[in-house]
Parts: sequence; structure tokens; C-alpha cells
Amino acid sequence: MDILAEVLDRIRLGGTLLFHFELGHPWNLALPARPYALFHYLSRGSAILALEGGQELPMAEGDFVVVTRGAPHLLYSDRRQKPLPIPDLGRLPGRLGVVRHGGAQPHATMICGNFTVAQPARGSVLELLPPVLLLKPTEDGGWLEAILRRMVNESAVERPGQGVALSRLTEVLFVEVLRSWIKSLAPGEGGWLGAMADPHIGPALQRIHERPDRPWTLGELGQSVGLGRSAFSDRFTKLVGQSMYRYLIARRMAEAAFLLETSDEGVARIASRVGYETAAAFSKLFHRHHGLSPGRYRTLRRADGGRRQADALEAEVAE
Repeated sequence: MDILAEVLDRIRLGGTLLFHFELGHPWNLALPARPYALFHYLSRGSAILALEGGQELPMAEGDFVVVTRGAPHLLYSDRRQKPLPIPDLGRLPGRLGVVRHGGAQPHATMICGNFTVAQPARGSVLELLPPVLLLKPTEDGGWLEAILRRMVNESAVERPGQGVALSRLTEVLFVEVLRSWIKSLAPGEGGWLGAMADPHIGPALQRIHERPDRPWTLGELGQSVGLGRSAFSDRFTKLVGQSMYRYLIARRMAEAAFLLETSDEGVARIASRVGYETAAAFSKLFHRHHGLSPGRYRTLRRADGGRRQADALEAEVAE
């Protein structure tokens, strides 16, 4: 099982391009808080990204940055310049045009977009990322420019299926960003994402994801990956950031939530599939984890999914 592929598939990742900037010094852009991750690719020039609280991040040509929580921020070449507010990042015209700002000659070019998660969950991939993720250009970094160039070309002219194409390209972009970030992690960083590369904890995570219903113990799981109970427990907690039992419960609750949303199986059957003998014990733990009973969770999630589908259909008809 490819754990990362399974997780990304279930959170229903999407996104698109929002702006293509040509910026002449001095320039200053103000981006508001948004309920999704924002990314910026500086294809030419230099810039400063500033967050509330005073954190500043210098950017050079080829840098790719993700503001993972959608926090408000500034991007500028000169902070003394009056910021140009970018108030409505949620709207994307059918054709992505070039936005020019600042002095007469463009000294910087930048592509901005978003990553969205239709089904956020506790412990999801986006929660594991730092508030700001910066990727510097690398020798094998041609993939980044190639994907973004294809997205720019796709956005340049309105055509059938444009939204779907951009969403798929964004998924590929996000996976490549994750791969690059995971590769840069030191031991103990990145939660379970970083722990997947460990020769002992990686296989243990694989077993938990393949059989969340199994009554795993520290001794059994540790022995299966070549470690004693105590050594395995310490290593798991250090690398994943939580105990094996807490991770197992979170995995079971995530699987249960997925089954409630995507199947018509009864609560008792789902409880059994994720390792609980009684529906009552399962429901109590599910409520503690998600804040809703299983039945209420299913009703609300399906209603929310129906509204999203209706909104998407309405948008297609309007176009």
C-alpha cells in the first residue's frame, strides 16, 4: 500500500492558478487570510514574503513557497511602497491574464495559486506541513517549472474541461512539492510523513494502514519490524510525534469517517471493520475524536458533499 497516495486520494485535493504577476520595482502585494493553502512561484527576480508577527522570508529566482494555513501575508520588493490589496483570491476568471503592478519595467514575475482540501481531517497532510514551506531550486527541479508552465498554458485560453485539467495538474504539483519536502526532512521531523522513510517505523505504519482493525500491540508490531517493545515504542513516538496507540486510534477514526461518507454500511458493521467489537464503544470514541456521532457525521458530510456538487454544476452551467 502507498500510504501517501491513499491519504491524498481520500482528502480530495484540488486547486488552481489564481494570478500571473509581472512586477516592476518598487512593488508590494497584500494577500488576505484564506481557508486554503496559497503557493507562489518566483520565476524571475527577488522578493520578500512577510507574515503577521514580523517573520520575513527572502525569496530568490526559482523559489517556490507555500503558505500552508492561508495566513495573511505581504509580498514585496520594497515594504515602503503602499500595498496593493488582492481582496478576492477565490475568484478565477475563465482566462488567466497577466497582472502588472509597480514600476514600468518588470523586474520580477510570479505565479500564484492555491491548494484546497475538500475533506480536511485531523492529522491530515496539510496539518503536518510548517506554516510556510520554502523549496529552493534543485538540480532535478525542472519538474516544478514544467508543471507550472503547463498550468499557465492551460489557463491562458478558456476551453472545455479547463477546471478539471487545472485541478489534476495541481494535484501533481502538490505531490511533487511533498516529495521534495519529505526528502529534506531530518529524522523526527514531519510526523508520519517523515517517518515513512524509516526502515523500522515505515513498515509499521504500512501494517497499521493495511489492517487498522487488527488489535495491534507494541510487542507484536515491534517484533514484525525487528525491534523490541520498548525500543519500538520510543522510536515510533520520537519519529511520528505520538504513541503507536494514539496513531492507531486516529487511523481507525479516519477509516471510519471515510466509510461513513462513501458507503451505506451500518454503524455496527463499520465499527467491526475498524477494530471495535461493539457499536457503542466505537460511537463513543468516534464522537470524542470528531465531535459528532457517526450517524450525524454521515448526514452532515453527505449534505455538504451534495451542496458542493450542486455548486460545481451551477458554475458549469453559468460558464
